[in-house]
Amino acid sequence: MEIQNLYDLDDIESDDITIGLVRLAKHIPDHEFFFTVNQKNGINFKRIADLIFQGAHYDYHFSRFEAYDKFTKTCFTFISNRSFESRQKKTHTELFLQEDNIKFLLNNQVEVQYILYSPEQFTDFSVILLPENLVFPIQDYTLSSEEELYQIIQYYE
Repeated sequence: MEIQNLYDLDDIESDDITIGLVRLAKHIPDHEFFFTVNQKNGINFKRIADLIFQGAHYDYHFSRFEAYDKFTKTCFTFISNRSFESRQKKTHTELFLQEDNIKFLLNNQVEVQYILYSPEQFTDFSVILLPENLVFPIQDYTLSSEEELYQIIQYYE
């Protein structure tokens, strides 16, 4: 009798996740942005542990801010798209290095300041009131399970 495989890895599909792309109209520091966001909302975003991406030559740090909305029972996380710090862990010996000291989580979206994420299946980012004079409308963006950022978000969830 043949043993039946309970889990066929080809049949297991990872669901795509939807994130929000937040673009600022003008550059302001993180603390000023979240101060105005907290004033407009009944929720309070707080700084949490940094997201750390380990590259070959650098470790990149991205700031994260999190809040829980009691009304919708949803947790929201803002992750900065651009690293605010990079720590060199080994010296380069190559002439043309593929890795820079600044990293973007979304390389094709360098004009995005923050990535808004919620672990809920169907998230409505419109419940967060953002200052109209500082922020462009939030753009929904779908991450497939093959993308690097998808794996990073799943790890930090």
